[in-house]
Amino acid sequence: MIVEARVGDRVSRVEVRAVGDRYLVSVDDRTLDVDFIDCGDGFLSLMVDGESHDVTVERRSGGFALTLRGSRVIVDLGPSLPAGVAPRHGSGSAARLVAPMPGKIVRILVPAGGSVEAAQGVVVMEAMKMENELRAPRTGTVREVHVQEGQTVETGALLVVVE
Repeated sequence: MIVEARVGDRVSRVEVRAVGDRYLVSVDDRTLDVDFIDCGDGFLSLMVDGESHDVTVERRSGGFALTLRGSRVIVDLGPSLPAGVAPRHGSGSAARLVAPMPGKIVRILVPAGGSVEAAQGVVVMEAMKMENELRAPRTGTVREVHVQEGQTVETGALLVVVE
């Protein structure tokens, strides 16, 4: 999954890739090896490049509020698209939305035949014990929905086609 994250005035490109039972998290040009345990109630125990961190996470509109080492950090997620959102050819052709990582489909927000605006939520997928709203890669019509709620998918699985 690739997102644009804003902390204060700094905007970074963040990519998360599952590798076995851990994750590689790239922030701009720096890659971190991350493992975590969800301890419940918004509390995570992280191991980042071999260093332990305790973090509390609160969902908020447009992102998260994190508390790390007593400091609260607001992370806003921009409208960038997840990894795997790939237009097939030109701007007038269909665009495919694929699973950016292994996970479970929680909700289909727009059925086949439904109209969508660019960056509008289309599918909600649970991955890394968090729900991720996958967004329409362009304005158009959802032509095909290749998954159903409750279905488990692997990285790269075709989810939706938008024309």
